[in-house]
Amino acid sequence: MDCVVAFRPTGELVTTEPRKVEKGTKVAVGAAEDGSEGILVHTEGFLAGRHSANEFRFMQTEVSRERPVDYAVLAQLFGEEKEQGGKIVWVIGPALVHARAREDMVWFIEQGYVGALLGGNAVAVHDLEAAIFGTSLGVSSSGEEVEGGHSLHMRAINAIRRAGSIAAAVERGLVTGGIMHALVTHKVPYVLAGSIRDDGPLPEVLSDSLTAQDAMREITIQATFAVFVATALHAIAVGNMLPAFVDAATPDGVRPLTTVCVDQTEFVVNKLRDRGTHQAYGVVTNAQDFMHVLRFYVERWEQARTPASLAR
Repeated sequence: MDCVVAFRPTGELVTTEPRKVEKGTKVAVGAAEDGSEGILVHTEGFLAGRHSANEFRFMQTEVSRERPVDYAVLAQLFGEEKEQGGKIVWVIGPALVHARAREDMVWFIEQGYVGALLGGNAVAVHDLEAAIFGTSLGVSSSGEEVEGGHSLHMRAINAIRRAGSIAAAVERGLVTGGIMHALVTHKVPYVLAGSIRDDGPLPEVLSDSLTAQDAMREITIQATFAVFVATALHAIAVGNMLPAFVDAATPDGVRPLTTVCVDQTEFVVNKLRDRGTHQAYGVVTNAQDFMHVLRFYVERWEQARTPASLAR
């Protein structure tokens, strides 16, 4: 999404970002969408003339907190994606840490349901603060304020910077648990994109937005499944980078890339879907409930797949 079709001197037509178009490059242009000016919007994509929920539409989505979520179906999608060797990319915000869903995220990493993680400085800082001081933004896991807690996230950043990196802090035993610890120990790739508002930031945070975007695209181009939890801006950014279809063992050889978007407000979920991420499952709930319930159903799905002899 948000790209142009460029004509290379070799005769190739390639899709590329406008910022990477060099002076003198020929690009396809046209205001009409019927092909009369060279641009044809083919909404059916790989659907072979059929109409379905995967047909591209803009600003046409409808998500409601009153609409039920079938977690059994989501668990099956997660389980089958893992079995098929797919790359499940997670995009998470700091609210996941505040909402006490941190241990559930660690479980998904340890069980192989995370192929890569994308986020910002904040989610890593809050997770590392929890690992070092047992608080998140100075608040304990029970929701109580800790004396001097307002400075603990900066103390966590400084501790990591003194260690040299998040990985070094894990290796030295400074960080012994949490999301970043699990990513490092299980060698799961991650990209932390910087912001003008960042405290610190952490050593691994890419403060150059173009560098961060390139690093994120290296992940998204490999994605076969995506999960966005409690992060509006990162979810929309990554959603625009994802391919609509991926290779699959189907008669057509392709299938829509499954995307799950979770937030406690309809606005964020609708915003992502209205930007063209048309194959997304919208889940309107808080991060804690989603992670707890999804983990329960995925564990139950795994148990159902385990032969009775092994279960004993």
